[in-house]
Amino acid sequence: MSFLTKAFGFDPKQHKVRTEIVAGITTFLTMAYILAVNPGIFSALPGMPGGAVFTATALAAIVGGLVMAFYAKKPFGLAPGMGLNAFFVFTVCLTMGYSWQFALTAVLIEGIIFIILTVTKVRTWLLNAIPGTLKKAIGAGIGLFIAFIGLQNAGIIVNNDATLVSLGDITHGKALLGLIGLVITAGLVMAKVRGGMLIGILATAALGLIIKDPATGAAITTLPKSVVALPDSVAPIFCQFEWSQIFTLDMLVVVFTFLFIDMFDTMGTLIGVCQGTELGEKENIEGLDRMFMADAVATVAGACLGTSTTTTYVESASGVGAGGRTGLTAFSIVVCFAIALFFSPIFLAIPGAATAPALIIVGVMMMHSIKVIHWEDYAKSIPAFLTIILMPLAYSISDGILIGVIAYVLTHAISGKFKDISVTMWVLAVLFVLRYIFI
Repeated sequence: MSFLTKAFGFDPKQHKVRTEIVAGITTFLTMAYILAVNPGIFSALPGMPGGAVFTATALAAIVGGLVMAFYAKKPFGLAPGMGLNAFFVFTVCLTMGYSWQFALTAVLIEGIIFIILTVTKVRTWLLNAIPGTLKKAIGAGIGLFIAFIGLQNAGIIVNNDATLVSLGDITHGKALLGLIGLVITAGLVMAKVRGGMLIGILATAALGLIIKDPATGAAITTLPKSVVALPDSVAPIFCQFEWSQIFTLDMLVVVFTFLFIDMFDTMGTLIGVCQGTELGEKENIEGLDRMFMADAVATVAGACLGTSTTTTYVESASGVGAGGRTGLTAFSIVVCFAIALFFSPIFLAIPGAATAPALIIVGVMMMHSIKVIHWEDYAKSIPAFLTIILMPLAYSISDGILIGVIAYVLTHAISGKFKDISVTMWVLAVLFVLRYIFI
């Protein structure tokens, strides 16, 4: 136990090894989709083999997770971020016309800047400058956001050209599987069964062997043809940087965009996941600098390995919801990613519909923070509401935070409550407005 305490911040009086490990596995299962999604996104770029990207994705998650486990001693998982990988491929490379080597160079520079901002405590200063009302709203907004992701993964909510979104066919296929899984997982959680969300994921995946996809007639969960597969080499994409254009305006814009999105996504994730637990009891979350450093180091490592910006995952909320509180949870996530390198056919067999119930339940858990928002004070409640609602609707944690900060300054200025607006908030609001105008 003394080793666990020293290595992971584990307190045997407060924490249990089994709970931390189960929490790590739970988080891994809810974020493991990135190992399938990331290679698929990067397959649009010639010269980036899917197998190499798969390996780079797992290794970046391992590096970031080790720093989070041993240095920050917190229960968060890291991996290449969704949204950031799409910006890398579809905007920088396919729209702006730059090579993937150029984009990797931008990610590397962004990661180095992150390290500098973390060492100088600028990131922590920015986070601590956000008013308590917005912090509570961020937690609830992220809860809606990850629940929305779960509903999409299960096909319960689908695209509709007329209304943007609508209810899917919940009587068949993965939507039906997701709803059954939600009932099972909710029952386990209400009964306070330890590892209830993990059991729910596994039980739902097992049911997927019976329930069929109406479009294909095949079972939603398919047994893999092989069990073990050696990981592909990252040699084709390792340290493939392009230095000839690092002083161009486009490089500045790309680096700034990566930096901006990653910074506020991570800030929002840490605030939201910590809310409602002893991790976030204090106004200023303890150990932020170390958590930010894990994120920054993982980004630099990911760029060297050949993948997009690596960031703290909001799906970590599922592990925290399962009781994870220390670096042992993060280390358990690392072990899962290491195993996944060799057993990818197995974990890839778990469908998104099976992990969706856990994300929805965690979304419920994160909504409690709205009860302390002063809804009768519109100068505070309007920015809080915009922060909450825009995260799922704009499909962006960072946009929810940015609009929330701008709205907070505007509503307080309009109502004459200038004393409640700090200098930092004024500066942030102006910068955020400029961001939407010029980027």
